[in-house]
This record gives sequence, C-alpha cells and structure tokens, in this order.
Amino acid sequence: MEEYKTHFPDYESYADDTEGYWYTPFCDPRYMAEDDERDFSEIQDAYVADHDPVYVPAGQAAPEPEIDGATLAQAAWDAVTIPTATIGYNPMVGDVGATIVGMDTWVWATGDTPKEVTVTATAGSTTATITATAKWLTLQPKDGTAKCTSFGIPWSEDNDAKGTDCKIIFNRSSAHFKDNVTPVDIKVSYAITYTATDGASGSMDTHTTSTTTAIPVAEIQTLNTRPTTEP
Repeated sequence: MEEYKTHFPDYESYADDTEGYWYTPFCDPRYMAEDDERDFSEIQDAYVADHDPVYVPAGQAAPEPEIDGATLAQAAWDAVTIPTATIGYNPMVGDVGATIVGMDTWVWATGDTPKEVTVTATAGSTTATITATAKWLTLQPKDGTAKCTSFGIPWSEDNDAKGTDCKIIFNRSSAHFKDNVTPVDIKVSYAITYTATDGASGSMDTHTTSTTTAIPVAEIQTLNTRPTTEP
C-alpha cells in the first residue's frame, strides 16, 4: 500500500475535496497491435510506470488523451475515402460520342479525381498530417493499348499541337461488347507519407483506387477499288 501511494502525488491535500477526480492510466487489450510480440501485461506495466495518476479538481478539464503520431496518422488515414477516377476523352463522334479505331484517343482525369490528398488529425497535444500523392492514371482497355504517364490534359485545338502523354489506341470497334461500349479499367495508385508534431514520420502501404468506365469505339470503313485505264 505504501508503494501504491507513491503513484498519487500530494493525495493527502485532496482529502477534503469530494467533487474532484483522480484519473489513472488504463490499457485496453482490445486495441493491442496484432504484430506486437510482447505480453499485454508487459505493455501495461511499462505504460503505468511512466504515467502517474492525475488529480483534476471539479470544473477543470480532464487530461487530454495521449496518442503517438504514427498511431494517430494510421487512424486518420483509415477514415479517409479517396474517390475513384473519372475521365474525359477525345475524339467524340456522333450522337454516342464514339472514338475511332486506330486513332489516338486522348484521355484525361476529370471531376473529383484527386492528384493529392492531405489529411490532418489532432488528438490531445499531437497533430499528424498525412499526404497521399499520385503521379498518373493507369489505363487498361479491353481492346487496344494505352500509355499514360500523367493525369492527362483535355484536348483542345491549342493542346493538340502540343500533344499528350495519356492516350489509348483502340484496335477494334465496340460492336462485340454489351451495349456497344468498350470497357476501360482505370486505376490510380497513391504513395502515402505522414509527419507528426511528436517527431514521428514515415510512409504507409500504397493505396490504389480502381473503377471501370466504358467508351464507345467506332470504325471508319472505306471502299478500295482497282484502278482502271478506262476513261
């Protein structure tokens, strides 16, 4: 008992305070990291040894929760949802907006497709900032080949002269697909890094969003005739 009392500094001075509270350290085994090889009792003993109970008089705020920067960053990132990519393309011919077999089909990210996402979370005195950064779209058409080393740029007459580094060349029309549209898989991979005010920093597993869109593909047919010497 005498040793236990040493964890409650100046406890005698609060003997007549019937409205204040002691806050004591507590560890919950439900939140123990799955890859931690230590026994829970070992973790708990180490934490309690470094954290004495704190007395808070009535009307004052309870102690702020403690959380290390790496744990806070992971918890914040687990709550984030990055929207999947949406794209625009050109050419768009006719009522259905079809591109053409064999032509360079420009592709670019549209809508809420983010190149970078930044999240900040605070718990107690610790603040963590997480940044997710992507460099390009990954395009996989069912019929054709794709090359994309960026998020693309929208086609315009001015941009046409500059060219694009994000395009698809379809090698077959969409006629054999359901609804006469060619599926195109779109992925965006994000590198995740974080920093925190307690000095923690590092990276997390790459995050990839995936979706499938559909592009109608038409073909231009021509008639070849044998030359003749007749007038």
